[in-house]
Amino acid sequence: MSLAKVNSAAVVGLDAYPVEVEVDISNGLPSFQIVGLPDKAIEESKERVRAAIKNSGANFPMKRITVNLAPADIKKEGPAYDLAIAVGILVADEQLPVIDEQALLVGELALNGKLRHINGILPIVISLNKKFSEIILPKINTDEASLVEDFQILPVESLKDLIFHLKKEKIIEHAKVKIEIKNNVEYENDLAYVKGQEQAKRALEIAAAGGHNVLFNGPPGSGKTLLARTIPSILPQLNKDEILEVTKIYSVAGLLSTDQPIIFERPFRAPHHTVSSVALVGGGTYPKPGEITLSHRGVLFMDEFAEFPRSVLEALRQPLEDGIITVSRAQGSIAYPAKFILVAAQNPCPCGYLGDTKKNCICSPVQIMRYQKRVSGPLLDRIDIHIEVPRVDYEKLSSDSVAESSEKVRERVEKARDLQYARFKKINAEMSPRETKKYCLLDEESKNLLKLAMAQYDLSARQYTRILKVARTIADLAGSQNISKEHLAEALQYRTKEKNTY
Repeated sequence: MSLAKVNSAAVVGLDAYPVEVEVDISNGLPSFQIVGLPDKAIEESKERVRAAIKNSGANFPMKRITVNLAPADIKKEGPAYDLAIAVGILVADEQLPVIDEQALLVGELALNGKLRHINGILPIVISLNKKFSEIILPKINTDEASLVEDFQILPVESLKDLIFHLKKEKIIEHAKVKIEIKNNVEYENDLAYVKGQEQAKRALEIAAAGGHNVLFNGPPGSGKTLLARTIPSILPQLNKDEILEVTKIYSVAGLLSTDQPIIFERPFRAPHHTVSSVALVGGGTYPKPGEITLSHRGVLFMDEFAEFPRSVLEALRQPLEDGIITVSRAQGSIAYPAKFILVAAQNPCPCGYLGDTKKNCICSPVQIMRYQKRVSGPLLDRIDIHIEVPRVDYEKLSSDSVAESSEKVRERVEKARDLQYARFKKINAEMSPRETKKYCLLDEESKNLLKLAMAQYDLSARQYTRILKVARTIADLAGSQNISKEHLAEALQYRTKEKNTY
C-alpha cells in the first residue's frame, strides 16, 4: 500500500472538526511534504515525526512522502497532528495494519517517540464523539477526555506502545476513568473576615444571586479588592454542564495543568489595568479566548477601573449585553461565550479621597471631572449595582467579632438561584425583555416610586430594565413571589444618584 488515511481533528474557536490525514508514498528522490494549510508548528513536525519513528524501532521510508491535511480550506495549527502523521506513514509503508475509520488520533511526539500533552482535547471529544467511537491520545490527557461519557479512550504513552498495540503484540486497555464533581471546594477568602462594609456585602449577595454586575467606589484601603475576591466563595458550585463549558475554554487556551486537568471552581480573573484589547477580548493570529471568555460562569474583576484604556473598557459593552464576544478576523469570525459577573473597583478621584471623612481631596474640579469621565455612560448603564465603600474605622477593624460566613450567604444565594432556574432555566441577569415583562410585575405603589426615580435621575430604558431585574433578585432572596415596594426601593439604592450627563 502506498496510500493511507488516518483521522485527526482541528480545533477552531471552541469547536472541533474532523481532519483527514492522507499519506502517499511513491518512488523518487526522498522528500517529505505537508500540504493543506499547515502552520509553522506542523511544518516542523516533519523532523519530530522522522526522529520519533526511528527511535520507536520502526523504519522511516526513504521515499517521496506527501501528507495532505483535508479539508484544505481550514487552517491547521499546533503539534497535535504528529501522531496521526506518523501512524499514517507507517500504514502507507505497510509497517502497520489499516487503522479503523472510527478511530481518531491526536498527540504531539517527542523525538524519542513519547507523547506529550496537547491543548483542546475536551472540545475534540465533545464535538466528535458522535462521529467517531474511539480516540487515541496521550495518556496525560486521559482525565480531561473522560469528562465525556460513551466514548472509548485509548491512552498511549509512546508511539512504540501504539505500534505494538496495533500489531496486537501488546494490547493497551481502554481507559475507565469516572470523574466525580467535587463538593468540598475550599476558598481562600471568606466574608466572615471582612470587617464592616455590611452594605457592600449585601450588594455582593444580590450580585451573586442574580448574576448582576457591580461597581465599587471608595477610597484606597477601604476593602474593595478584598470584597471582590470573596465573591467566588458565595457563588453556587459549578454543575456538570458548567464544568464542561469552563474546562473546554481553558483547554483551548492551554491553561489546564497536568495536576488539575478539570476546572471545578468558578473562574476568577483579575487582569491588570495595562491589559490590551486583544488580551481582554481574545483574538490574535490564531484566535484564542481572552480574559472575558476565561471569566465565563465566573467573575471578571477589574481593579482601578478608570485606569483601563478607553478602548478596552468599551470592548466590554457587547459581552455585558449579549453574553457572547465575537472576534472577527480576515479568515472568519469566532463567537466565544462570555456570561460572567463584572466586578469593578475604582477611586472617586485621582488622589482617591474625594468625600473621605479623614483625608482631604487634593484634586481640582477639572481633574475630578476628567477622571470620572474615563468610564462612559453606556458602560455604567450596564453595571446593575453601584455601591460606595467607605473607610472602615478602628473600632470595627480591631473588633474580635466574626461576621456571617460565606457558607451561610451561599446557602441563601443557592435558594434564590433555584427559584430562578425553576422559573426560566437561567438567572435573573439573563432575562429577556419578554421574561422581564412577565416576571417583574409591579403594583401601583411601586410603579409610582419607579416613575418618580426615573424623572428625578434621568434614568435610561436600560437602567429601568436592570433595576427591575435587581428588584426581582432581591425578592427571590426574600422568598417573595412578587416584587414589593421595599424590594424596588433597595434596587434603586444601587443606582448612581447623579443625573446622567454622559
